[in-house]
Amino acid sequence: MASDESKATGGESQDDATNLRLQQKYAEEAAKRFRSDGVAQFVDLKDASSDRVRALKDDPWADHSALNAKPAVKDGARYKFIILGAGYGGLIYAANLVKSGVVSGEGDVLFLDAAGGFGGTWYWNRYPGLHCDIESYVYMPLLEETGYIPKNKYADGPELLDHANRIAKHFDLDDKALFRTTVQSAHWNDESKVWHISITEDRGPEEESRRLELEAQYFFIASGVLTVPHAPKIPSLETFSGYMFHTSRWDYSVSGGKPDNWNLTGLQGKRVGIIGTGATAIQVVPQLAKLAKEVYVFQRTPSSVSWRGQRPTDPEEWKTKIAAKKGWQIARMKNMDRFLTDAAREGEENLVADSWSRVTAYSALVGSPRWGIIEPTPEKIDEHVARLYKLDQPYTEQVRARTATIVKDPDTAARLTAWYPSWCKRVTFSDEYLQVFNLPHVHLVDTEGKGVDSATKDGLVVAGKEYPLDILVLSTGFRTPGHGGGNPAERADIRVFGREGKSLHDKWDEQGASTLHGLYTNGFPNLFFSAVAQTGQAANFVFTVTVWAEHIAQVVADAERAAGPRAVVEVKKEAEEAWAVEIMKRAAWYTSILGCTPGYITSEGQALQTPKDAAEMVKKARSSGWSEGMESFIQLLEKYRAEGSLRAFEVVSATAS
Repeated sequence: MASDESKATGGESQDDATNLRLQQKYAEEAAKRFRSDGVAQFVDLKDASSDRVRALKDDPWADHSALNAKPAVKDGARYKFIILGAGYGGLIYAANLVKSGVVSGEGDVLFLDAAGGFGGTWYWNRYPGLHCDIESYVYMPLLEETGYIPKNKYADGPELLDHANRIAKHFDLDDKALFRTTVQSAHWNDESKVWHISITEDRGPEEESRRLELEAQYFFIASGVLTVPHAPKIPSLETFSGYMFHTSRWDYSVSGGKPDNWNLTGLQGKRVGIIGTGATAIQVVPQLAKLAKEVYVFQRTPSSVSWRGQRPTDPEEWKTKIAAKKGWQIARMKNMDRFLTDAAREGEENLVADSWSRVTAYSALVGSPRWGIIEPTPEKIDEHVARLYKLDQPYTEQVRARTATIVKDPDTAARLTAWYPSWCKRVTFSDEYLQVFNLPHVHLVDTEGKGVDSATKDGLVVAGKEYPLDILVLSTGFRTPGHGGGNPAERADIRVFGREGKSLHDKWDEQGASTLHGLYTNGFPNLFFSAVAQTGQAANFVFTVTVWAEHIAQVVADAERAAGPRAVVEVKKEAEEAWAVEIMKRAAWYTSILGCTPGYITSEGQALQTPKDAAEMVKKARSSGWSEGMESFIQLLEKYRAEGSLRAFEVVSATAS
């Protein structure tokens, strides 16, 4: 009779063999999709050489006459806080500044945003089927403060946009924004100790744009993560004679319907093509299928699609369980994060209890406190990666089995099956998407990882076959968050110059990511930003920003208590470098990303390339995140505040002689 030890050893060997076969399958599928041009296979719509493609970036939602009728921001005006970005991120920063008491009146806050209103991603994206994939109770910010009760477990686009305006009104911020604005640069003035910000305000087609110079004591870059729409460089795309638009600029004049009415009557009798099968397309395709004559879905990489489980909010459950205690929302955010990062406490109830909260291996991307720091040795890294694959296997196998069960045609089901770890692409959730491929007028055009070959005036060409189309929808996503090595100025498309004219671009190029907690950087006083490097991260971005915003507001409030209302706060160089060392210690955690298929998370595979020398390797390690998860990061920030939030900063008064 075999001993328990031999049984365990045999079981581990079997698991190891299964793990290895799975990794080999993933590698084979990823190899089909690697391209030498990486992110260069795409073009930002604003930079397209074709006038037609470039015009796809234009704002279809702005009410220019109403915006032009508002009192104009004066050239040379000074504000205490200028916040670049009027989406949820910017609003959360501003709300926390208000709550901390450092915002007291008119002239204290000005939002700058390219959009024509509040909302950020929910302003731009208004496509049919739009919902947030995170539970509304943890995603919609400041629910306790505003007293709002979401209609459903997952909020739709119009509700999310309305909530942005609700937050602005609640905190008396709704008249403190300059929309349709492009920021060119921000310069710190060493003498006056303020930021000089150069902007252009678009006034619509009937008026000339305005160039303005503004001043700010504090400057926040809160321009979001996925903000610059792009498209693949498909040869002759501009020659397509049918209608064409990007999902982030949906054209209801073509499709019929409205952002709050998805009755797409304009699709009747039409052949509609959609390029892309990511998180957006998962929501759009079922809506297209309702009325279009034919739908062609052009796929490079299939999405991992799990169940959604939408349902209305139960008022009694809301009152007695969900929102019963003060502080319920941040507690629920933390609860979801613990389950998502394999760090749930023994006996802890999964409050969100949806598919997202069961993707525990997503911790490969956002970190986990469970395993501590991974030693950067080959054997320890192999052990870590194997553990993540094993953790991921039940979920991915369940999703693959679900696809095979729902999609009736075996070949189509096989082509819709995702072969990559769950951390490699945004996981998706739908109770409609896979089902539409059972309809006779919905056609999957699988490009086998290569993408569309070319366009003609009549349609698209894949593997030598032309697919005639009347309407083409580009569900092709946005510029990768890793653009510019995570430099917040690069992501926001602005130039930022600190003390003695030092460029933030130059600092990033020379040193790599250089921050404290991913929120501020030496040489750039009174500058705060949302980061993708050197910080804590969560799948729920609103949770992440909520944590950042509370901490930054505390730093500003403490600085003003110490130095008065004209405080100048700058992180110390030694604190910044000490933080970089802590981040580099944890870089080995993210080695599992090396097994990923190309996508925006890996900058289309460029992030997987081996550094060319030791200096590049150090820069890459500095661009890692806090690998021990968001709750661990929160505890670290709380410790900073308890010991004195200003201990890592130089704080002076701008009025001191």
